[in-house]
Parts: sequence; C-alpha cells; structure tokens
Amino acid sequence: MEKRAVVLGIVLTVLLPGALRPQAGASEEAQRIVRRMDDLYRSRSSETLIEMDIVTPEWQRTLKMRAWSLGTDKTFIRILEPKKEEGVATLRLGNEMWNFLPNIDKVLKIPPSMMMSSWMGSDFTNDDLVKEYTFIESYRFEMFKPEAPEEGLLYVRCVPKEGLPIVWGFIVIAVRQEGLMPVWEKYYDEKARPMREIRFSDVKAFGTRRIPSVMELIPTSKEGHKTVIRYLEARFDIDLSPEIFTLRNLHGGEK
Repeated sequence: MEKRAVVLGIVLTVLLPGALRPQAGASEEAQRIVRRMDDLYRSRSSETLIEMDIVTPEWQRTLKMRAWSLGTDKTFIRILEPKKEEGVATLRLGNEMWNFLPNIDKVLKIPPSMMMSSWMGSDFTNDDLVKEYTFIESYRFEMFKPEAPEEGLLYVRCVPKEGLPIVWGFIVIAVRQEGLMPVWEKYYDEKARPMREIRFSDVKAFGTRRIPSVMELIPTSKEGHKTVIRYLEARFDIDLSPEIFTLRNLHGGEK
C-alpha cells in the first residue's frame, strides 16, 4: 500500500522526553532518517499483493489481498482469500472510507465513531488506513540514544506537532546506520506508556526499490495478539485506471 500501513523492542528501555541526550548534528541526520521512512513505501501509485496473518491466543487466520494506491489520498483493497472473505473490499478517498460486504451485497460507509475499530479483525484500525500524516510534515523529531543502544542502529524520537488529531504521544524509530532501513517503530501514549510496536524484516527488491517485505504489528495491551503483513508482489509508479478508486468498483467491476 502506498502509505506506510498504512503503513508499526518494547523490551528496550527508551528514555522519557525530559531525559533525551541530543547528538551533534542531530537535526540534519534526523531529517534524513524521517524522510527515508516517509518515502520508503510511498510512490505516485502502487499495486501490491499482500498476505496478512492475524494472530490471537484463541485463533489465527491469513488473508490474501490486492491493494492499489494513487497519490496520497486514494486506496483500494480487495480480499482474495480465504473463500469466506473473498470479495470484501475497502475504498479510501481522503478521510472517507467505505466497505463492501458481498455476503449482504451492501456498501457501508464507515462513520467517525468506528474509525478506531479493528479492520478485518486485525490489530490495524480503520483510522490506520485513512490517516495521511507524514513524519516530516506532522512531527517534530530529534536524534537520541536510549540507555542501552544497539550497535549499528540510529534512533529518532518523533513528537506530533500541536493542533493535529494524532493519538500518539510520541513515536520512536530505530533504523540501521548502513542504508537507513527501519528495524522497528514504537508507539507511546501521552503518558509515555508503550502502546504498540512495528517490526520490519526480510528486505527484498521489488523492481528498483528495496523495502522490508514483512511488517509485524504487536499491540502491547493485548497479550498474544499480533498482525503480520507480507508483501508478495509490489509495483510502484505505474499507470492505474481512476475507475479503480470508485464506489462502483467496490462491487467488483475494475481489476
């Protein structure tokens, strides 16, 4: 998907806001890292084939889906497998979102009250799919070192700018010093309590672009829960029909 999914070591200790130790030249280096994070999965347009594993203590299931994106405000997702969910589709246009449920043959618009609800039973919310914030534009950021930094990693702490409806108190990013590939992102609430973590792994080349092909989201408040996304195919900066991103296509017209 074009957005870092939509684009997400809680065990590692991260210092609280008042205890950060800024590094020399931090602002330029931090800006280079957050730009890298913003641009890693973003493109003019994209088409991807994705598997999503949803794991809970009681059950586990895998969804296969195809997703398209155009610009920063259009996303279309269609479930391909399993048979029970085949044909379920989601359309995002800006901050508006619709789901198509083939078993009842209905298109349902997602109301604001449902934006924090789970998407397809995963640990991602509807809000994760529609938010358009970027690190470089929506956060203040600085380099810092935790008490026990891992050798070869760089760390950036990102705090939302005032006036934006962002639910996180701050986000910590860890990237490899060589190549600036992300290793993890940790999300904290306004009281600096860890809320969720995204782990990145299995870097692969898709065309001319190298990205982590696996993202594992772990909510810290739900023991035994996680959602794992695997990119099976990805094409970036391609020509797409505008008909893909229409309410009409939710019923299965455009492929």
